[in-house]
Amino acid sequence: MTIRKENADDNKFRPDSGLDEALQRELDEALGDMSLEELIDQEQAPVKPSAPGLKRGKVIAIQGDDVFVDMGGKSQGILPAIQFEDEPLPAVGDFIEVVIEGYQPGEGFLILSRKGAVQAAAWNTLEEGQIVEGRVTGHNKGGLELEINGLRAFMPISQIETFRVEDLGPYTNQRLRCEVSEINREDRNVIVSRKSLLEREAAEAREKAFGALAEGQILKGTVRTVMPYGAFVDIGGVDGLLHVSDMSYSRVNDPSTVVQPGQPIEVKVLKIDPATRKISLGLKQVLPDPWVGAEEHWPVQSLVNGTVTKLMDFGAFVEIAPGVEGLIPISEFTYLKRIKHPSEVLSVGDKVNVRVMSVDVPRKRISLSLKQVGDDPWMGASARWPVQTIVQGTVKRITDFGAFVELTPGVEGLVHISEVSDARVRSVRDALQEGQSVQAKVLEVDEENHRISLSIKQVRSMPEYTGEIAEETAQTSEPAAAQQPKRKKPLKGGF
Repeated sequence: MTIRKENADDNKFRPDSGLDEALQRELDEALGDMSLEELIDQEQAPVKPSAPGLKRGKVIAIQGDDVFVDMGGKSQGILPAIQFEDEPLPAVGDFIEVVIEGYQPGEGFLILSRKGAVQAAAWNTLEEGQIVEGRVTGHNKGGLELEINGLRAFMPISQIETFRVEDLGPYTNQRLRCEVSEINREDRNVIVSRKSLLEREAAEAREKAFGALAEGQILKGTVRTVMPYGAFVDIGGVDGLLHVSDMSYSRVNDPSTVVQPGQPIEVKVLKIDPATRKISLGLKQVLPDPWVGAEEHWPVQSLVNGTVTKLMDFGAFVEIAPGVEGLIPISEFTYLKRIKHPSEVLSVGDKVNVRVMSVDVPRKRISLSLKQVGDDPWMGASARWPVQTIVQGTVKRITDFGAFVELTPGVEGLVHISEVSDARVRSVRDALQEGQSVQAKVLEVDEENHRISLSIKQVRSMPEYTGEIAEETAQTSEPAAAQQPKRKKPLKGGF
């Protein structure tokens, strides 16, 4: 059969033996403007290998462990099938790239290798900054050894993770994504980094996570580090600070007693600062508030047990339940003596029994009393020290406005400076000394407010005390009180 060309259709396939017109149209449509010679030339045109030194051949047979390849020019080669262990074997008719390593004279076959071809192709396409995946084949004290597309690469130990790695054993046989950081083609060295890739991915995750945050959200997180002032918590790619004051309703002195690194916790987003990108988290805010129903749990005048947690100049804090603390003011410590600091009576850690004086739930405050748990020495004071009686006491304290005289442990009366002597007194210390035993006349008793007014000068103006004065005066206290002139102004010092 010969091919003829005519006129405008010279490039089209026209056999001398006439074809059916329908078949001819199908051939014309399939070939388009391409002639049969062009079609044959295109089929036979060699495909350029992907790297210098590589040869391209066609698989013609697979027998057992051998792959037979037609290299063109009546040359055939043989390739071990084991070199395809990381991927499926090619099919008959597939084209593959190989390296010619030698010749078998007896068999007449070229000795082919695919490993060298893969390496050559890999070297040709490898670039710094490229993201690749490799299998860890081993390790030494300096880092990990990897195989990437048939090439050997090394990952320094400092480039494996974003944190310090101590044990390299678990990485063996793992496949790791990493970034090519350095290539030396002459020495055939490749340095890769996984840390740079992880840091970039973490930064992208942080940006995405930060944009999705909102105050008031309840999120799950993992404690990363614990510091004296709190803990940093990873809440999905971004870290927030859980301050020690927001860890528990109870007083926390050491954050490590509440959370540990690696511990999963649930936290609430308290505050987000877009300018500084700081996030404040709360742990106690996702827990039940122990102050709810405090009035019912600890009614006024009820007795409760607690533990002293902190001593201040003005009083002591007592924890009566986890997260609930009350204050014992320094004035509510004891009736027996006036103290300057709570440490004179209590120590941190002491177990105490206290009386509830007031409860303020909105302000989260409970006032407690230690001295009102026992008997009140002021009870029945008006009967024990009636007005107009003469009493014996000891000067305990001296102030500018008078002297406090202890009548019995826990009960003191005030001798105002104007009631110290008939003579003008410039300073109470000119007439009295602390520790001095004195007699005084009872002028007024306010049992409810724990106040007694005394007078020393009025004792001196009375007949000498014989031991019967108190009883006689008690019997006539009401007439005497009637005869006592009424004060126009209250004495200084609160009486």
